[in-house]
Amino acid sequence: MRSFHTIAVPHEDILAGRLTMDIFAADLWEVSQDRGPDEYRDADTFFSKTYLTQGLDNLLRVVERRLGGEGGDPVIQIQTPFGGGKTHSLIAMYHRAAEWKANTVVVVGTALGPEETLWGLMEKQLTGQITKLSGQATPGKEAIRELLYDNQPALILMDEVLEYVTKAAGVKVTDSSLAAQTIAFMQELTETASTLEKTCIAVTLPASIVEHYDERAEMLFQQLQKVAGRIEKIYTPVQENEITKIIRRRLFGDVDEDDVKKNVAEFVEYAERESMLPPELQPSEYRDRFIDSYPFMPEVVDVLYHRWGSFPTFQRTRGVLRLLSLLIHSLKEANKPYISLADFDLANQDIRQELLKHIGPEYNSVIAADITDVAAGSKKVDVSLGLSYQGLSLGSRAATTIFLHSFSGGQERGATLGEIKRCATTTENLSSVVVEATTQLKGRLFYLQDSGDRYFFSNQPNLNRILLTNMENIEGPELDEEELRLIKEGIVGGNLKVFIWEENSGDIPDSEDLKLVILKREDKKVMQNILRNKGQTPRVYRNMLFFLYPLESERPGFINALKRRIAYERIESGKNLSLSDDQKQEVKAELKKAVENLKESIRRLYRVVAIPDKGGFKEADLGVPTYGEKAGLDQAVYERLRSDGEILERIAPLVIKEKYLSGKEYVLTEQLYQSALKTPGEPRPVSRTVLEQGISEGVDRGIFGLGELVDGKPCYIKGDTTANLSGNEIVIREEICRKQAEEEREPEPEPQPGDEDDGTVKPDDDEPTPPTKEAREAVQLSFQVPKGKVSSIMGMMNLLQSKFGTLRIEISATDGEISEQDYEDKIEETLRQLGIEF
Repeated sequence: MRSFHTIAVPHEDILAGRLTMDIFAADLWEVSQDRGPDEYRDADTFFSKTYLTQGLDNLLRVVERRLGGEGGDPVIQIQTPFGGGKTHSLIAMYHRAAEWKANTVVVVGTALGPEETLWGLMEKQLTGQITKLSGQATPGKEAIRELLYDNQPALILMDEVLEYVTKAAGVKVTDSSLAAQTIAFMQELTETASTLEKTCIAVTLPASIVEHYDERAEMLFQQLQKVAGRIEKIYTPVQENEITKIIRRRLFGDVDEDDVKKNVAEFVEYAERESMLPPELQPSEYRDRFIDSYPFMPEVVDVLYHRWGSFPTFQRTRGVLRLLSLLIHSLKEANKPYISLADFDLANQDIRQELLKHIGPEYNSVIAADITDVAAGSKKVDVSLGLSYQGLSLGSRAATTIFLHSFSGGQERGATLGEIKRCATTTENLSSVVVEATTQLKGRLFYLQDSGDRYFFSNQPNLNRILLTNMENIEGPELDEEELRLIKEGIVGGNLKVFIWEENSGDIPDSEDLKLVILKREDKKVMQNILRNKGQTPRVYRNMLFFLYPLESERPGFINALKRRIAYERIESGKNLSLSDDQKQEVKAELKKAVENLKESIRRLYRVVAIPDKGGFKEADLGVPTYGEKAGLDQAVYERLRSDGEILERIAPLVIKEKYLSGKEYVLTEQLYQSALKTPGEPRPVSRTVLEQGISEGVDRGIFGLGELVDGKPCYIKGDTTANLSGNEIVIREEICRKQAEEEREPEPEPQPGDEDDGTVKPDDDEPTPPTKEAREAVQLSFQVPKGKVSSIMGMMNLLQSKFGTLRIEISATDGEISEQDYEDKIEETLRQLGIEF
């Protein structure tokens, strides 16, 4: 699609930026004095930029016939249904009067002082002097008739008469006023004009009550209407369906109609495909409207004329031309195939101020916060839509479209999703992306409201702004208090004794229990002190301590989540907030979501475990909790330590043999236990029972024996399999046990002559040597996991992974269901984040 400014070429004054309001302010008095812009002063330029509507053409023909003595209406009042264009029509008559060889009288109330009279001005313009129609009292019909008859054909153009009459009301004329005399003159003038064949009066009166200034002016207006209405005929030079053609003629020079049709056809085809066309129009109807308004989409003209134009302060024709000329100038370097509401640059101060003068300066901050600032919510949406759409600024375009739909002098406000799609999209993307952008705007903008199916801006903060304000007022001590409460709520109890935000080593007991110290922040100095000391005395059971502290990169997210929950609680309980029922429901839902998010957020924050080791500490990251995980903080730490082999719920006899009897004949059982408690880095049994059971199992299986240390020598006690981890109790290598057992065995009697083998099996007192078990080169298991036991098999998985190079898991889940959304978001996404191919 070709750029619009190569199809509809803007006038030079538009391209050059000569866009002051006076360029579009038609002033009949200035024209009559040969002053003002060429657009109005010069007849050729004026008509080259004026679209000759059917109504204006008819009006000019009527006046021409009247001045030629061929009939026609003697008194004409000019009205326009949408405001603007009345003065333009008077200027058209003024320029044509020269062709008609008519004498002209120009009366513009804003240019006259209260000391002047309309009859004096009329005589001076027709004769060059004031002689017969002097004085402040109306001269009467005969004097008026004589003057006009001698100067026919005469065209009297009267603009802003009410303005003059309002001023004249303050001038006393004997017992009357100049205003009353002027109204009497108007009656005499109109009656006289109807008796003269070649005299025509064209007058404009305000269309809006607001333009009448006050109650006194309103009364004068009614009097003028009554006087003129007795004889006048009302003409409407412009119909509403001609507005777009007027705009195009005024703003653009050459227009290539063939290329206009091509661009419009391409857009309509795209819009039809994307189901974006107005439901009340057929595609051909919308296409025809677009061709008439090109390069502007029909919505541009509709919104400016019908919504913004309904403000009493908005000069419809003049204001729209000014705005559109600024818009064209701002887009002269852009490659736009057409112009939509989304193309209004609200960061452009000229465009912005033209709008703000009607809705109030307070919207400056609204526009900045939500649309134009670097950190504005719509800018964030532009980025969040992804690299493929960033250059299209669809978030900002959607927000701009909504803003321009948001205001009117009446009740109508807001844009439907269909209107947003049609104006904000481009033919380079799917319109569904605009829908996504609009959805995101709801969550990011501070002044965007929605009601029913419409979106609109107001100067009242929405729930996002109220939320942010509340979040900004939450102080540090309150956050600390809530963080501590969340940690306490996250402790469920179990095998770890928990101490929260405790930095005094004297308050942490030196016992055989497994202990978890949760620190507010990482502090190696505090950890070393607690590990080494119990108050003023050295700590003995150092290996029974673990530390948990936050991953600081997660703190901003946690603080934000915490503030959101607190803020929503304040909003829900707030007495002074006037929330709609929809907003109350939204607050309730968001608060529930915020509470759930915090449970996960506290786990994401407190996730670094410091484990005592020979060289100081080693660290383990608990990682991001899986979706729906309900384990407490202490449980999560315990499970990780257990799966890593730092905490033992069971100890295999072979481990005892390889770790403690390698190169040794025996080892004291109490020494084994105390070493696990005191030596940093040693595996820690969750209780002494774990070691007792491991030793007993090893003795039962003949992997080692149990005995006592007697006079410094190991003494195997045959048949004893119960370990108590105390005194001189020792674990003895299996070979030594066997040797001692053989030495204690009674010698067999020598065989006597005649003894024969009768084939019976004789008892053998020797202990059989336990068979050596072969190693497995592969393990394949298939089993059903009982409900609630998933975490219990994680230790087995870790063991298998440590023994084998490849661990493959196949999952089959049946007898239930999961939504496609949950499967994609919570199953597939989890595996992707872990880098697992599936």
